[in-house]
Amino acid sequence: MKYRVLIDQDEDGMFVAEIPALPGCFSQGDTRERAIENAKEAIAAYVESLTKHGEPVPPSIHEEVVEVIG
Repeated sequence: MKYRVLIDQDEDGMFVAEIPALPGCFSQGDTRERAIENAKEAIAAYVESLTKHGEPVPPSIHEEVVEVIG
């Protein structure tokens, strides 16, 4: 499954990852790469909890990133 992860750096230099499709699902790391790895773990735990409680799991996304040089 694929979910969009938004990453911002906070005022303390930590990278904070938010998963918009999963309300309240956040993670962080001291590097961008670590924040992404932690986000993967958070997503897996979130989806597992939804499944365990019989809740619907948000669908995987299908998107492309397009770079425009201008």
